[in-house]
Amino acid sequence: MPKIVSVETEVPPVKITQKEAAEFAKQLFSKSFKDIRRLLTVFENGEIDSRYFVKDIDWFSKEHTFQEKNDEFIHHAVELGSKVVKKSLSRHQLTLEDIDAIITISTSGIATPSLEARIMNHLPFSSHVKRIPIWGLGCAGGASGLSRAYEYCLAFPKANVLVLSIELCSLTFQHGDRSKSNLIGTSLFADGVACAVICGDDSQVLKDISHPLPTIFATQSTLLRDSLDVMGWEVKNNGLYVVFSKDIPTLVKNWLRPNVEGFIHDNDLRLEDIKHFVAHPGGRKVIEAYQEALGMDESMTSESMKVLKQYGNMSSVTILYVLKEFMNKGCERGDIGLGTALGPGFSSELLLMRWE
Repeated sequence: MPKIVSVETEVPPVKITQKEAAEFAKQLFSKSFKDIRRLLTVFENGEIDSRYFVKDIDWFSKEHTFQEKNDEFIHHAVELGSKVVKKSLSRHQLTLEDIDAIITISTSGIATPSLEARIMNHLPFSSHVKRIPIWGLGCAGGASGLSRAYEYCLAFPKANVLVLSIELCSLTFQHGDRSKSNLIGTSLFADGVACAVICGDDSQVLKDISHPLPTIFATQSTLLRDSLDVMGWEVKNNGLYVVFSKDIPTLVKNWLRPNVEGFIHDNDLRLEDIKHFVAHPGGRKVIEAYQEALGMDESMTSESMKVLKQYGNMSSVTILYVLKEFMNKGCERGDIGLGTALGPGFSSELLLMRWE
């Protein structure tokens, strides 16, 4: 079965504390909401201490056109993406020539030619690398990228695949949008970049690795019908406006458990068999909904909460930051992990991993 050999991250240059973000929001939104002090508790109660952006906070105090924001997206995505690709390859002395396919995940900006094509003009990849850009899966994108890489490596067992996830959510900020969805997004979303290397069974890379690696052995994608308004973007003249329903935690509680149970039962497992919960932390309430829906104690979501506290919600990238936490701490041979992420659609991406 295909193995996740490494996960590397690249942290954007500007650190913003949650107190700084709350003060910024207070100044911006105070004239629009009479109860602004009550609403600002989302910054205090969200369990986020800091986030990282590609631009400083003064940049967001001014209006910017869709073109300006998207130009910034492309520039920083290529710069940070190139760095994280090189970092991910150096872990096992891989070369750019060793890579057979790149699956690029993003939802926070638009680029045609796509981001990996632009990165390939900066880094000397083989010109025959398969390019598989995936756009629009939001927070579910990172898990989906891992699943698609798993399937690629099943088809081509000698392959080495990069899953490159780039989200610069801050650049979608709408200065003139005074909605509660925008206020909540301002308290939650952040920028981040990550890259995972997935290798097929016959990859030469695996011959020199003796420690246990997460081996993907099953995946599942699920779409909830008639839920298009739960999360996503509303595209307007000024760019991407966040759609973020307050019902998301309730959906997690009511919909996720039967979805997860059906998936793991189909693979002859029970919830009790899951040792590691590699969950995209959509927010504090979403993590609590995971715990309630799946009957897990806080220890099972500690890595997700750690990433949320330090980095915020980086959309598709976030689950790769969480997976890196598990890989850095080391897991026992034979341990089973469940990866889960929820995204627009409304949808879920699930994958099962065994450390082998």
